[in-house]
Amino acid sequence: MKAIVQDAYGSADLLELRDIERPVPGDDEVLVEVRAAGCGPEVWHLMTGKPYVARVALGLRKPRNPVRGWDGAGRVEAVGAKVTRFKVGDEVFGNCEGSFAEYACAKADKIALKPANLTFEQAAALPVSGMTALQALSGRSRPQPGQRVLVIGASGGVGTYAVQLATMYGAEVTGVCGPAGADLVRSLGATHVIDYTREDITDSPHRYDIIVDNAGLRPLPVLRRVLTPRGTLVIVGGEGGSGFLGGMSRGLRAVLLSPFTTQNLRNLVSLSRQEDLLALKDLAEQGRITPAIDRAYPLGEAPEALRHLRDGHPRGKLVITV
Repeated sequence: MKAIVQDAYGSADLLELRDIERPVPGDDEVLVEVRAAGCGPEVWHLMTGKPYVARVALGLRKPRNPVRGWDGAGRVEAVGAKVTRFKVGDEVFGNCEGSFAEYACAKADKIALKPANLTFEQAAALPVSGMTALQALSGRSRPQPGQRVLVIGASGGVGTYAVQLATMYGAEVTGVCGPAGADLVRSLGATHVIDYTREDITDSPHRYDIIVDNAGLRPLPVLRRVLTPRGTLVIVGGEGGSGFLGGMSRGLRAVLLSPFTTQNLRNLVSLSRQEDLLALKDLAEQGRITPAIDRAYPLGEAPEALRHLRDGHPRGKLVITV
């Protein structure tokens, strides 16, 4: 089968399209014939091995799994001996490591039946970004009707879902993005849009009950300044920063500070949970969330997709078609 493979950590220049052996599913896995795969920051981190602390799990000197990709959508080709939830021919989506390939294995508890009204490309844009947004706006950070929510990085993969979810919950949403993404963010439900190239979030007199920061560029004191005294800040992932911890250092500082302030400061590293996939499936089928796709690339152009991810400021999600 054809797959996008890398033998060492580094830039997109190291990615190669190769013929490799088709994987064999374990007892608790399904083999998926991949039709499309998501291409988000998580794939960039897997490719570069940064922040360096991530290599403890990914492989110290090179990736343990050389095939790129983290989520996707496709048809079940085979099932493991202990799998009862799925059968051959089912259309599924979810977390599927090594999804930049014609076939990939997925744990049966990390996937779900594909939303019936979505294409494979749309479904592939949903798992990681959708679950991250869903978890960012859950628990104490789930907005109540009328609360003000600020989504930083609102035109990106996670941000486009966060805007839709916060709007669905009845919040007054302000999105922060570049000028090219403003119309998209408004179309998804944002009442206000801040163009970060022309103004700063501190210029507004508003204070926000919830801030979801997907960008990783603003210092913690700046974010806290525009948060209400009892508001919640959710720092998503490990974007930005440098050194061993990279952007995760800012999230760690937030967690350590949180017990000593009235503000609730969270660092979110999203988890793959089947119940969240099922919730996203229901929301998509009800028309309450819609994947926003910037561009789809064929499998052989995955390196170009990752360059665009890092340098092109995608409006919505990038997708790899297989």
